[in-house]
Amino acid sequence: MKHLLPQYQMEIQNAQFFFECVMKECETKFSVLLSELSLRNERTAIQRISSRVKSNHSIYEKCRKKNIPVVADTILKEIFDGAGVRIICSYIDDVYRVREMFLGQDDVVLLKEKNYIEAPKENGYRSLHLVVQIPVFLSNMKENVNVEVQIRTAAMDFWANLEHELKYKNEYKDRKLINELKQCSEKAHLLDKEMLLLREKIMQFNHSSLSG
Repeated sequence: MKHLLPQYQMEIQNAQFFFECVMKECETKFSVLLSELSLRNERTAIQRISSRVKSNHSIYEKCRKKNIPVVADTILKEIFDGAGVRIICSYIDDVYRVREMFLGQDDVVLLKEKNYIEAPKENGYRSLHLVVQIPVFLSNMKENVNVEVQIRTAAMDFWANLEHELKYKNEYKDRKLINELKQCSEKAHLLDKEMLLLREKIMQFNHSSLSG
C-alpha cells in the first residue's frame, strides 16, 4: 500500500472493515449449521470452513481493472469477492445440501451462482460459487455486504490447491499441460462419484444388518 495515495488507502481499509465483518457473519452461519447437524446426530456434511479478505493491493487492482473509483461505497457495491468463505464437504450431495441450508436463511440474498461442478472450467476446476448479500449490523447502521461462498468436496479442493500452486509458479499457456490438469480433475471427480456410491452401499449394508 505504500505506493498508493493516502485517500485510496483509507477508502480500501474502510471497505475491508465491512468485508471482515461479513466474512465473520458468514463463517458463523456455517458454524451454526455444523452444530445443528451435530445436535441432530446427523452425518457431518461440512469438513472444514476457511475464509479470507482480499488484500489492499488486490482490491486496488480490481478497481483498476473494473474501471471503478477507489471509494468504499463503490468497492462494496461493485466488488463481489472482497470477502470469501470456502466450505469443504465430504461428498458431492453434501455440497448441494449445504447450499440449500445456507440459502434457506431469510437474511441471505443470492445475487449470483456459478456451478463449476456441473460445468467445470477449461482447466478442470470444479466448485460451486455463490455470491450473496448478508446484513452487517453496527451500532448505528445496517449494511448489506457482498460475500463469495465457494462450496466444494475435499477432492475438488485438493486439485484446486495444487493447480493454484502450479499456476502461481509459472503462468502456463501450454495446451498439453491444461489437458493434463483437466484429466486429473476428471479423475478426482470420478473418485467423488465412486465414494458417494460406496457410501450408499455401506449404508444399505448396515441397514440390512440391523434389520436382520
